[in-house]
Amino acid sequence: MQKKTIEILFEDPHLIVILKPEGLFSVPYQGSNGKSAIEILEKLMRKKGTWSKNRKPLAVHRLDRDTSGVMMFALNERAQKKIMDNWHTLVTGRIYRALAENPPAKKNALPESGTIEDSLAYNAKHIGFVPKKMEEDNRYKNFQHHKSTCTYKPHNFKTTSARTHYKIIKRGKNHTLFELSLDTGRKNQIRAHLASKGYPLCGDNHYRAKTNPFNRLTLHARTLEFVHPFSNEQLKFEVPEPKEWLDFC
Repeated sequence: MQKKTIEILFEDPHLIVILKPEGLFSVPYQGSNGKSAIEILEKLMRKKGTWSKNRKPLAVHRLDRDTSGVMMFALNERAQKKIMDNWHTLVTGRIYRALAENPPAKKNALPESGTIEDSLAYNAKHIGFVPKKMEEDNRYKNFQHHKSTCTYKPHNFKTTSARTHYKIIKRGKNHTLFELSLDTGRKNQIRAHLASKGYPLCGDNHYRAKTNPFNRLTLHARTLEFVHPFSNEQLKFEVPEPKEWLDFC
């Protein structure tokens, strides 16, 4: 089993950039015994003697537990506030790679590039999904003439907007490798959006994937590019996804 640790890619007085492996929470979750990246990072800093009350890792964004990749933490409250308050202007690029199963019917295949703009809802376990609202509304309309006996009503899900841009890196017989970027950073956004189009990610039980060739969820945050909140320097960190994903297509 792969050891769940982190790699530090960059560190200065204000922020730190790491490579998070899959299987780690970004931050602790109530009721979970799983390890988190922020806890491991704090231990590493204590061991090096770089941790202090006023210099410790603070969350500014998150990756899902089963997603690997590049992420950033602030190292003081001033930096945390500045990064979070200006996230959409400071962060100039976030690129993901994902290996997904193909839809059963070729006619349902996505074009080579595009944008998915379906809103997301969340179930009782906080797993995101795209509601099939139009189908339900149509079913409801079909029953209008049976109002006296029909009790069917459409679900009214609370939804939030989500926009995912994608392009296909390689399309294989059974799997497709995607590159994705987000205009919105909703929980489970990539997984829910691709699954709704018939492309569940490999190893993703929540979205009924049938294959798990790498014993993990095949989603990786490949690139994080941002303007440093204090020096205004443009910084870019890129760690490719496993080469095996491309070979597998």
